[in-house]
Amino acid sequence: MQETKSTCPYCGVGCGVIIESTGTQITGVRGDPTHPANFGRLCTKGSTLHLTATSPVTLQTRLLHPLQRAQRNEAALPVTWDAALTLAADRFAHTIAQHGPDAVGFYVSGQLLTEDYYVFNKLAKGLIGTNNIDTNSRLCMSSAVAGYKQTLGADAPPACYDDVNHAQCLFIVGSNAAWAHPILFRRIEDARAANPGMKVIVADPRRTDTAGMADLFLPIQPGSDVMLFNGMLHIMLWEGWVDTAYIAAHTTGFDDLKALVRDATPERVAQTCGISVADLTTAAKWFATSKATLSLYCQGLNQSSSGTAKNATLINLHLATAQIGKPGAGPFSLTGQPNAMGGREVGGLANLLSAHRDLANPQHRAEVAALWGVADVPSKPGKTAVEMFQAAADGEIKALWIACTNPAQSMPDQATVRRALQRAEFVVVQEAFATAATCAFADLLLPATTWGEKTGTVTNSERRISRVRTAVPTPGLARHDWAIAVQFAHQLEARLRPGAPTLFPYATDAADMGAEAVWKEHRESTRGRDLDITGLSWEMLEAQGPQQWPLEDGTTTGKARLYEDGVFPTADGRARFAAHAWQPTAEPRESRYPFSLTTGRLRDQWHGMTRTGTLGRLFGHVAEPSLQMHPQDMVRRKLASGDLVHVTSKRGSIVVPVQADTTLGLSQVFMAMHWGSEFLSGVSSTGERLAGVNALTTSAFCPTSKQPELKHAAVKVLKAELPWTLLAMAWLPAEGALAAREALSALMAQFPYFQYTSCVPFSNNTPLDEPGRERTGVLLRAAAHEAPPDALIAQIEALLGMAGADTLRYADKKRGQRRAARLARQGDNTTLEGIVLAGDTSAEGWLKTLLQEELPAQTYGRLLLVPGAKAPVAVQSRGKPVCTCFNVTDAAITAQLAHCHGTDDDRLAQLQGQLRCGTNCGSCVPELKRMVRNTGPLASKPLAQAVI
Repeated sequence: MQETKSTCPYCGVGCGVIIESTGTQITGVRGDPTHPANFGRLCTKGSTLHLTATSPVTLQTRLLHPLQRAQRNEAALPVTWDAALTLAADRFAHTIAQHGPDAVGFYVSGQLLTEDYYVFNKLAKGLIGTNNIDTNSRLCMSSAVAGYKQTLGADAPPACYDDVNHAQCLFIVGSNAAWAHPILFRRIEDARAANPGMKVIVADPRRTDTAGMADLFLPIQPGSDVMLFNGMLHIMLWEGWVDTAYIAAHTTGFDDLKALVRDATPERVAQTCGISVADLTTAAKWFATSKATLSLYCQGLNQSSSGTAKNATLINLHLATAQIGKPGAGPFSLTGQPNAMGGREVGGLANLLSAHRDLANPQHRAEVAALWGVADVPSKPGKTAVEMFQAAADGEIKALWIACTNPAQSMPDQATVRRALQRAEFVVVQEAFATAATCAFADLLLPATTWGEKTGTVTNSERRISRVRTAVPTPGLARHDWAIAVQFAHQLEARLRPGAPTLFPYATDAADMGAEAVWKEHRESTRGRDLDITGLSWEMLEAQGPQQWPLEDGTTTGKARLYEDGVFPTADGRARFAAHAWQPTAEPRESRYPFSLTTGRLRDQWHGMTRTGTLGRLFGHVAEPSLQMHPQDMVRRKLASGDLVHVTSKRGSIVVPVQADTTLGLSQVFMAMHWGSEFLSGVSSTGERLAGVNALTTSAFCPTSKQPELKHAAVKVLKAELPWTLLAMAWLPAEGALAAREALSALMAQFPYFQYTSCVPFSNNTPLDEPGRERTGVLLRAAAHEAPPDALIAQIEALLGMAGADTLRYADKKRGQRRAARLARQGDNTTLEGIVLAGDTSAEGWLKTLLQEELPAQTYGRLLLVPGAKAPVAVQSRGKPVCTCFNVTDAAITAQLAHCHGTDDDRLAQLQGQLRCGTNCGSCVPELKRMVRNTGPLASKPLAQAVI
């Protein structure tokens, strides 16, 4: 067995991992105990990386050779790499010759390595001469970038992870870190345990698991963050809690800000935000008077039409109280992707250039042009993500190159995005997974390497650069992302600048050598800049491990914290206060659309689920798509959990089950960002295919950062009267599960009877330390106004392996009902292996439990076909999984807690000792703590009363 150090490909914490491999197979993964980001810990997603890398289902998703579609909507057929790159170069060169360089666009990813990012940036801006290159980090971190630059002068998070150990007040806003950044949250829990006096404030429209640790929870209305921060500053000024000496010595613009926040009176702020004046005052006092206040924030601030204002007004609080430049203090933005920081470093956004240079600055453009050996870099601003796809939909951009991202799932306003992909004359998708929704729109598909196969560097949220190393050989004909871009650039150079020396002198046939050459060029671009890494080398990274920037030539270590001397990277060395008045959301609630839709993460899933969505066990915590709504709102609309509802915005409408959720405020609904057309779809009344949650979201964006307001859309929710329903689920051989899922999805598309369909994997959720017993299944739901043809149900049964003599059947054509049950002998027992309930699905509860928990079924016989919600023989469900690692359910936890005694900490320890839940990755610990609190002596008290 071989061991290779690398990093986790998920969130921006940048956890170190050790990959275990044998030959061409990744066989295991564990946290790297020497990596300063995680010290050996991994979350539930990271701890299952080896399963998503090598499972039979995942292997079927891989794109392993170039494919070309001769015509749209036709099957993609294999071509050679030479033919693929020649075609791409010909089409791009022709488009540039006919329409100019701005007729092409590149949309890349925060999951690329820094070297990949650098080459694409140079390809677009240096060779082609267009700034039309943007990234899905635009959807993630561009407001944080703009906020830092507007106030502190540079895109440089000033704090580090170790600051949680020194903070006396922690202000978490717009971040469910417990789910989005679980390993950092583990560090926060440890710091809180070591320092019980630490005050924790959480501001969020939802009472998330992160809010569960709060001393003060502020359930603010969506989009009211700027008002909250201005109101806190108003109180700080009134009470004399600002640091006037620091303001005078190190900042400018405070007088304008004082005049602005005069109107942010406590009463007005409380009314706008939906909180009490007392809680607002407490938040201001704790923030300002603490010896060290650290703010942690993420998409709740960034994904907003006021994203830059939200970031900047939060930073105002730190500058006004001198809570910056010292241990435990500062504004710390948490990146959502593993290398969003690296992309920002190389200028991989439409408005940036290498090493944090600004495109609008002529000197910066001249510096980059000289470095690259080109006459100039174009000055015309490029199209950002939303603008790029709108331009393609309008016919302005003719050719699109999409790498390592899935805009047909992740971009807002999917109707416009899909129109853009359909109208573009030539679409290249460079991807590792053929199942991404965007692949269906590609004229040319190029296979790329993925986690465990790549080599290069990434930068995490605390400015720490880590090496990514190759653990297993490249599969099939896949190539590294940077190498694909270089080889395409060589072909394009022959057409655009024949006879000139190449701008891309990197060895694509020697992965480490070529990637390091790219990195060294990037390193040179940072000389004298705020992120100077001229003192860093790959040899240092190998010998000393991950390093933080800046790390200038002649130094041996980077800086953990910035601005300790109060000097900022601005012309006068002073930070700038930003005076932003509160603005409502781009799409306020109104009578026709009375609900605020918020989107966010699930605990065990990642982005569009091209990787995590291949593993059934990661669907244990949240099994299927749903819309969460406050129970009182459901009662008013006569809705019950599980009912199907139409969720409609001004852009589209989807059908999805609704679930009661007391963590939400009234007039608010929540749906996870992950549910795209790969797992959820339907048909509108006009016959148009619908595309997941982002059929609803708005493309309105912040005017400064151009980041779209994915966190808020106004919607209406109406019960869907779809009397005919279908549930079909079955265990399948792992090597056939993906094919069955794709065939079922295709079948749903062919027969537009269904206004709602969802198709997801499931598993028997065996403990991670019991390999070999894991099973894979597929679950399909559908609903329609009337029963479809019997032949369609027969096709569904056949795809789920239910066409043989081992399947019991019942049919009532007059009522549109049909049921089937497949049985199999397992040792001494007979188990239920598959069910189809068509027309009447009321028996789902007990049949699904019987199947998924592999309970004995030999006593049922044809009773399996009996309709009705009550089982003919009692069936006891084990409950919903809470701990994915050891398959511990809520029912088991509740039962065990009845026997636990002492303080909440004592009861948690006893629970973990008995059931092992929360003792591996720890991702379920916040939920365990919530369950402990809810059954403890303070359970009946509101959160703020219970813990303050």
